[in-house]
Parts: sequence; structure tokens; C-alpha cells
Amino acid sequence: MIIDALQGLSGVVAAALVGPDGLPIESQGEGGDALAAELAALRATFDRVGRRLGAGDVTRLTMTSERVEVVAVTSGQHVIGVALARGQDTRSAQQALARVAMELLPLPRVDG
Repeated sequence: MIIDALQGLSGVVAAALVGPDGLPIESQGEGGDALAAELAALRATFDRVGRRLGAGDVTRLTMTSERVEVVAVTSGQHVIGVALARGQDTRSAQQALARVAMELLPLPRVDG
């Protein structure tokens, strides 16, 4: 699985890879499917904001809540992200996600 490389990160609660249709390609951990669904929704929202502001494509999403920190990156039309226990250093997750995102670049693009 593509996201197996993320499970070794300290504090990972869930990981997900989302396709361009918003459906999870892979998910792991408690809440993995929910994370996938929310990443797809967040990406759509931030893509719209980016277009309206003329900011270009969204390449990274981050969010901090009371219990988790979510870090996600985009690769073409795909989003891959992790939810980490709050207080974890997110730098290693960001680096791992960037490496995995590079592996996703050969995935086919879905038009429409």
C-alpha cells in the first residue's frame, strides 16, 4: 500500500489517500475513511479559495484541533494526509508526505 510508509511516523492516528473523485483509495487507522472524506472536501474548498484569490493550486493543507493535527499534501489530483496526535512535531510527517506525493505523480489524471 502507498500509505504504509506513513504508519511508522510517531503519533499517527489515521492516514488516507484520496482520489480525484473524493473516494478513498487507501485509508488506515481509526478514522481513516473519515479523514479521506474530509480531505476531499477540504481540497475542493481550498481549490475554490485559491482560484478566487488567484493564488494558484493548493499544495498543502494543515489543521490543528484540540486532539489532532492534520497534515496533507496534494499530488496532481490526489490528496494524501495523516492525522497525528496533538503535540507531535509535524515536520517528519510533512517530509514523508512529500516523498510519497512524488511517488503519486505517475498516477493517471482524471479529466472532467
